[in-house]
Amino acid sequence: MGTMSATPSPNVERTIERCRPEDVTPVRIDADTLESTAPEYLRDLKRELAAEGYSPSTLAIRASFAEDCSLATQDEADRIRGYVRAAAFLGAANVTVTCDTVPNAEKVRPALAACAERARREGLAFELDAPITLGDQ
Repeated sequence: MGTMSATPSPNVERTIERCRPEDVTPVRIDADTLESTAPEYLRDLKRELAAEGYSPSTLAIRASFAEDCSLATQDEADRIRGYVRAAAFLGAANVTVTCDTVPNAEKVRPALAACAERARREGLAFELDAPITLGDQ
């Protein structure tokens, strides 16, 4: 019968076999240094990085959940999701989120889990460096 899925599963081995090395330096970008997450800005940045022989591999995001407030937590999660979209747009493979303090894990965990899920859907690896885990790590 075959599967119902319309999308063929990728033949990863064949793709990897046919990879050719290029002279590109992978770089880690700090999200704080981005002037904007607007597509126009990111497109220009991506072009300039490529012209210099750089390829963004990781977008490092510094998160702050200082307030124990649902609204502030949601705002910060939205900001992180914006950076996740920016990372995907730039062609990065990874997103790392660093967070020093988490006043209320019950509020922050689902917010960050949603960001991690967003990253997964965008094809990005999501790494969390924080005093909490997302449960599936």
